Amino acid sequence: MSRALSTAALGMSAQQKTVDNIANNLANVSTTGFKRSTIAFQDLFYQNIATSKRGGSMADGSSGGGRLQMGHGAKPAATVRNFSQGSVQETGGSLDLAINGTGFFQVEMPDGSISYTRDGNFTMDANGRLVTQSGLPLADQIDIPEDTVGVQISQDGIVTAKLDGDRGTIDLGQIELAKFVNPGGLEALGDNLFGTTETSGMPFYGTPGMEGFGGLQQGFLEQSNVDIVTEMVSLIEAQRAYETNSKMVQTAEDMMAMTNSIKR
Repeated sequence: MSRALSTAALGMSAQQKTVDNIANNLANVSTTGFKRSTIAFQDLFYQNIATSKRGGSMADGSSGGGRLQMGHGAKPAATVRNFSQGSVQETGGSLDLAINGTGFFQVEMPDGSISYTRDGNFTMDANGRLVTQSGLPLADQIDIPEDTVGVQISQDGIVTAKLDGDRGTIDLGQIELAKFVNPGGLEALGDNLFGTTETSGMPFYGTPGMEGFGGLQQGFLEQSNVDIVTEMVSLIEAQRAYETNSKMVQTAEDMMAMTNSIKR
């Protein structure tokens, strides 16, 4: 009977992690470029209770395999992130960028490494660099002069600045995108940033709008791809599963109490 208690307890723990993950998704429903995630579970090891010398068929026609196996519950195996594109909303900001399609912006970390993001809510720091809201610069090293009165970013990532007076425009550089064979394998670092892993593979670089990369849209931002209705349905399912597992714990305890009373 203790096996039933431990299995049900593992089931309750698994559903609690599901609820925690859903809560994180809902908390980021307004986060620019956020990608929703789900928890993937695996069943635990099986114990062979008895083995028959002869096989047999079950009542439904399936093979019984001639053995009695008891499972030991489930465990969370991985966080699966959904990188489907969120809706694109117009902001009018000259430094706001949305990727319409596949790709990630490259961001330089304080230690010199590169991380990746779908959040195109950029701004300019005191040195004129194009940076994220956390102050991390784009790896493309776009520097905007002090006397700039307007910035233009084309769909293929070419950045130009219009200077004060009649001095025309100057070329500030090119924004390149990165993409991965398996973006679902990227590691979430916080601040809307992702890092590479063995599962994601190494990035491929390219020009926006070419070779399968999405084009850039200036004055737009990609919204979170969290769907509130979907998350609420998942929340109800997790709650019902949690309640069922808790009832299994109570049932197992009642049966143990009944067995103990018989012995007395």
